[in-house]
Amino acid sequence: MKSLKILLIMCTLTAMSNIVIYAQTHIHEHTKMEMKKDTAKADDIVRKDIIDLKAIDKNKDGKVFQDQMDWNVISDKPGRCPLCGMELKEVTLKVAGTTLKKHGFKVK
Repeated sequence: MKSLKILLIMCTLTAMSNIVIYAQTHIHEHTKMEMKKDTAKADDIVRKDIIDLKAIDKNKDGKVFQDQMDWNVISDKPGRCPLCGMELKEVTLKVAGTTLKKHGFKVK
């Protein structure tokens, strides 16, 4: 009888862990799909080579939106980083330039 109870508990735990794994996978896939929607034309905001902040500032307000982890992800509009999914933070051109230089990027 004791063996049957242990077997029943083990089966229940296995089933529960399978449900958790399925849920985590489903949530991860859903998050990836949402990130793709939020980062349309993502390649346009991942900056390479020499970064021209004034050219990025299309509305000429002296501010851009920059990722706080992937510093070379910069846009003139709010959004999310296509690399890490973080929300871009609004900063002045001066702050963006200083941050880029501090992290080894070249700025025009």
